[in-house]
Amino acid sequence: MLLLEEENEESFQEEFDLIIKDLVSNETVQEMKNYRQHYDTSCFEHCKNVAYYSYLICKKYHLDYISAARAGMLHDLFLYDWRKRQDDRKGLHAFTHPKSAFENASKIFDLNEKETDIILKHMWPVTIKFPKYAESYVITFVDKYCALQESIKAYKSKNSLQKLYRYAYVFLSMFIILR
Repeated sequence: MLLLEEENEESFQEEFDLIIKDLVSNETVQEMKNYRQHYDTSCFEHCKNVAYYSYLICKKYHLDYISAARAGMLHDLFLYDWRKRQDDRKGLHAFTHPKSAFENASKIFDLNEKETDIILKHMWPVTIKFPKYAESYVITFVDKYCALQESIKAYKSKNSLQKLYRYAYVFLSMFIILR
């Protein structure tokens, strides 16, 4: 995703890393590495992708890139395997996880109004209430983009592995027949 000048890419990465440094070093945020989000992508990785792309977009358009990066890193801090039924969870994951993520994040970090809106409404239009800030819309759409990219990547790697097995089978069969 080429959003800003390539020669500044390293400085953007450094600034982004500084903005989220306290978040990614937090023990609770690190727990997101234990949960899969989309196929082979951990929740931590997914949030970091969303945070980085949102940071770049918001920086390019002179929006609050700091709040976007920080909220992007915390937007899925729900800390459970959403594929498994949870007796204490009322409702479907898509509807309930923004509130869980917000509750977890607000226990650990002081969230500003924009970060709160981003986390609570990142699943719009599922979360019916409209986002209040432009940054909230950025995260909402970047979240969907990253989920799609992560899903396509997993699908392609699965397909290429199936092709590899198919070619190995054909090669092995030919080897046996010609022997």
